[in-house]
Amino acid sequence: MLRVLIGLPLALCLSVAAQQRDFSKVEIKVQKVAGSVYMLTGAGGNIGVSVGDDGIVVVDDQYAPLAPKIEAALKGITDKPVRFVINTHWHSDHVGGNAYFQKQGPVIAHENVRKRMESGGVLMGGQMKVEPAAKDALPIITFNDRATVFLNGEEIRAIYFPNGHTDGDCVIFFTKSNVVHMGDDFVTYGFPFIDLDSGGSSKGMIAAVEKVSATVSPDTRIIPGHGPVSTVADMKPYLEMLKDTRARVEKGIQQGKTLDQLKQEKVLAGYEKYSGDFVNTDKFIETLYNDLTGKKPGEIIKHN
Repeated sequence: MLRVLIGLPLALCLSVAAQQRDFSKVEIKVQKVAGSVYMLTGAGGNIGVSVGDDGIVVVDDQYAPLAPKIEAALKGITDKPVRFVINTHWHSDHVGGNAYFQKQGPVIAHENVRKRMESGGVLMGGQMKVEPAAKDALPIITFNDRATVFLNGEEIRAIYFPNGHTDGDCVIFFTKSNVVHMGDDFVTYGFPFIDLDSGGSSKGMIAAVEKVSATVSPDTRIIPGHGPVSTVADMKPYLEMLKDTRARVEKGIQQGKTLDQLKQEKVLAGYEKYSGDFVNTDKFIETLYNDLTGKKPGEIIKHN
């Protein structure tokens, strides 16, 4: 099992109390999104589900202790088996159930997801250690650019978007149902967590959101990594925020300002509504500063 400290349902947290979270109180909720696609929420990343006569395709599977509850929720939709699981990236709030569901169908992910799960490492600037995942939790099918699953009359495309939230991100397109699962390249809780230790970057995250927004139609339903079902229009202010905040910090760096000066000058003034308990304004300034100056404390796996 991939050991990551947990707490906030939206992502990774560092408190000791989070490690002892009582998952028995978590309820898995099911929502129809469009076509044959559903979204499941509980604790951790949003789960996308394609359902049909051929079986189930699951996108992400939250934390390991929740796997039986997730399975029960799936059985409430259909009695068909899980045929495939696709991981959008390697964080344990998205891949924790891999070992459980891989007994039913293979896990598919970008090759960097397997590499990072296999080796473990550090996150949050070295503040948190992640243990290597158990062998049965590792994706057994990997790809380096894209993979497609043809099931339930649906062409389900997993497309690699390099160095955004991490260096193993893929966005999932349910082409017939007109639904897209963005993974953590798009979240609705505020400033995003850009995992510099895992090869993430603000430039890559911006590129991913720009490309998807330009590719899909205005009526496409968007499943964010965390948060409610959204639209392409909902991603627009998020994208503008990413581009503007990056530009502001970059300008400060070009003027020779230090990280402390940028914080003291409130370089991101006007974006207070994006500041949260997990990624507050100062933390996001620090992330952008480290990203733009190349101060990335963790080892990055480079995509070949």
